[in-house]
Amino acid sequence: MRKYPFVQVDAFTDQPLSGNPCAVFFESDDLDDETMLSITREMNLSESAFIRQSSNADFGVRYFTPMGEIPLAGHPTIASTHALIERGLIRLTGSRTNIVLELKVGLIGVAIAVREGQLPLITMQQMKPIFLKKYEPDEVLPVFGLDAEDLLPGVPLQTVSTGTAQLMVCVRSLDVLQKINVNQREYLDLFHRSDWFSSHFFCLQGINPEAKTFARHFSPPPDLFEDPFTGSATGGMAAFLWHYSVLDQPCFIAEQGHWMQRPGQAQVEVVGPRGDIETVRVGGTAVTVLRGVLELP
Repeated sequence: MRKYPFVQVDAFTDQPLSGNPCAVFFESDDLDDETMLSITREMNLSESAFIRQSSNADFGVRYFTPMGEIPLAGHPTIASTHALIERGLIRLTGSRTNIVLELKVGLIGVAIAVREGQLPLITMQQMKPIFLKKYEPDEVLPVFGLDAEDLLPGVPLQTVSTGTAQLMVCVRSLDVLQKINVNQREYLDLFHRSDWFSSHFFCLQGINPEAKTFARHFSPPPDLFEDPFTGSATGGMAAFLWHYSVLDQPCFIAEQGHWMQRPGQAQVEVVGPRGDIETVRVGGTAVTVLRGVLELP
């Protein structure tokens, strides 16, 4: 019987049973793709992370959703780093420790800031944003029960990738986000003819006064339909808003998940000029809520 220690971590929160949960498995080098996908479906979370050895970085990590492997993800990066710290595999030195993770998309930097009386702030550096296909409102919005009047004027619908391609849709208000009503069959049809992995809807309002944005994130089946907090898409959203001059400041707080009773928050920074963004940094805290061992024959 093979045994794989794991933890379940809530990311982008400092409170248990909030934010976005992720199962993080250690010592997973001998697991093949099919087994990792089966384990992810067994865990029934939006994503699971599998920590492995790496010859190019401090650690390798592979991320899976129930649909398959994803090249870059935010909340599993925060969760995996938190789990590695707790397990004593990352030694924190001074007020800031930097590590490198090898993901499917490539190498990414992660900074860990130690703050007195607070959880460590874990910040991932995402890939240089790529702006991909634009979509007409009438080919996308009816799938979500919306129309062109619900959009923030002058902002396109476009796929953006900072490691994972996601559709960016900027709407007028929180009220618009609340009234989204997805036709799942039509959504799956739209997904199959698209260039994105999932879709991110957001507005320039927060639930709390310190937040600049609030978002909802939707994935096609067999993935979980709505994600509590999506770190990769938060990075793509930030690049999108900065690129199109919707944001007036490159640093802000993003919120997601409150209407799912899993409130999450991230600190976001866009690095570089609007026409040539270098990277986006997305940071948050995490808490462990479950520890166990997976047993496989």
